[in-house]
Amino acid sequence: MSPYEHGEVYVLNDGGEVDLDLGNYERFLGTTLTKNHNLTTGKIYQSVITRERRGDYLGKTVQVIPHITDAIIEWIERVAAIPVDGTDRQPDVCIIELGGTVGDIESMVFLEALRQLEYRVGTDNFCHVHVSLAPEAGGEQKSKPTQHAVRELRAVGLPPHIIFCRSERPLDRNVMKKISQFCMVPPSHVISVHNVSNIMFVPLLLLEQHVPTLIFGQLKRTTMPVDDIPEWRNLAMSIDRAAETVRIAMVGKYTEFTDAYLSVNKSLYYAASHANRRLEIVWVDSVNLEQKMQATRPEVFEAEWKKLAAADGILVPGGFGNRGVEGMVLAAHYARKKKIPYLGICLGMQVAVIEYCRGELGLVTANSEEFDRDGTDNVIMYMPEIDPNTMGGNMRLGARTTIIARGSLAHYLYGQTVISERHRHRYEVNPKYIDRIHEAGGRFTGVDETCQRMEIFELPEEQHPFYIASQFHPEFLSRPLKPSPLFMGLVLAASKQFSRKVRHEKLPEDSSHPLHNFVWNPKAHGLSEETKVEVEAIRAKAHDGTGRDSDASSITAAAAAGGRRSFVTTPKLFIPCFLGESEGPSSSGQVASPIGPLGEHE
Repeated sequence: MSPYEHGEVYVLNDGGEVDLDLGNYERFLGTTLTKNHNLTTGKIYQSVITRERRGDYLGKTVQVIPHITDAIIEWIERVAAIPVDGTDRQPDVCIIELGGTVGDIESMVFLEALRQLEYRVGTDNFCHVHVSLAPEAGGEQKSKPTQHAVRELRAVGLPPHIIFCRSERPLDRNVMKKISQFCMVPPSHVISVHNVSNIMFVPLLLLEQHVPTLIFGQLKRTTMPVDDIPEWRNLAMSIDRAAETVRIAMVGKYTEFTDAYLSVNKSLYYAASHANRRLEIVWVDSVNLEQKMQATRPEVFEAEWKKLAAADGILVPGGFGNRGVEGMVLAAHYARKKKIPYLGICLGMQVAVIEYCRGELGLVTANSEEFDRDGTDNVIMYMPEIDPNTMGGNMRLGARTTIIARGSLAHYLYGQTVISERHRHRYEVNPKYIDRIHEAGGRFTGVDETCQRMEIFELPEEQHPFYIASQFHPEFLSRPLKPSPLFMGLVLAASKQFSRKVRHEKLPEDSSHPLHNFVWNPKAHGLSEETKVEVEAIRAKAHDGTGRDSDASSITAAAAAGGRRSFVTTPKLFIPCFLGESEGPSSSGQVASPIGPLGEHE
């Protein structure tokens, strides 16, 4: 999916690749959604065609009404019952966002389905909120767009109960009265959603206009809404009070369209707010950092490097394809040599590994199979269970367990030794090079539960104050009131508030299990029973009962099918391991343990 057309592809716990709007709902509502919460025209038509092929319609003519509309209603009713708060409790209210613009031919079937749904469940169980725009012309707010939109909705049988009017400034009272009169809603149900100093004030703005009370009244709910959200108000006010600015250089290939990195942007924003800093994202096009740009457009090359040099921290996000990758490698090199705080995500981790191998191992041709299929030193390789000839829907997706080495930077940031984060990738670190990277001083301080897939790469404190990268995407679990530890660490380091000696109040407390020493026990041949129980509990919670295959089973299956994964013996390294049937201890009695050398405290 092109980032320029679709923006960011948001990944859910169950591996669903969905529209970025679902990320907004997860962040603001604190919910954990599933791929079935993303309803598209393609999914509906596919389900109807499958039913028809199966004979469910008994040979009848399949039509938009009733078959397509019934499928939409059935999907909504089924998904509305899925728990989303980590418990088995069904939700009390289901929010349905119908995107697009009133009158779009693409959404007509959904409008008809929602009209039928309102009739089916009754008006007391259905609240229609219409979001409109009140533009200004000559300093006067105009209500005509809202009037015409509501007229269209009434024509299809879906008159709104509440109208949200987006505007640059608070809605004039006369405009409210006019919208109320022509759209047949009470004046109190016309809500001004005007521009505010920061987006965190929007829930407070709605609360001040009694929106929860209006919705509960329409749904005949007896629940009393809250009077205030103090923690949210404090966060919103702290953002406005922040006096100092932190500049983070975002080195990517889709910088012309910032929605391609929406969750990353939001995660930085949340972290900066908790660090009492104003965030300034410096957009750096990685293509413009490359040497060929210096030859063809030297002024652009120089300007881009000046922006990078002026940043307090550097972040290299995910991406696909070889365009601009060499510029990312140069940015990672610059951050490492100049001791600038660095965070790499997905491709950003692979870039960091490539740069380290070129700079410290002397592998000048170090690269990835994604960019050079026949390279001599591909330190990044296809995952063995992935078919390199198939590009559609074959990535490693969703929430996966990562085991973190005690005493590492990652452990300091997360305060845990077992975490769950979301993934979206088809390449990984080549196991053949792990030993050499460790010997040069690099550290893989996070692995999956098989101990064979590298999840976190970092540099020790004596080499760099803050240099860390993850194969997973921490931005997908970052929340306004609980920013991701990796982003929090980057912003703190960039604003010179980070120290490994004193835990910052905004970083989570160390809640690691006391038995998680992560020392290889040759008799146990794996994790302690206590650790296994916790890993399984975290995986089950993260996957939300979806029953996804673990990495252990997928890697074992790949090995049985002739996968290319090699088994690395590193007696001096440590990490607890799960062993698949196809692999076991080496002849030396040691097992692949690619985390890092034992510290004195161990």
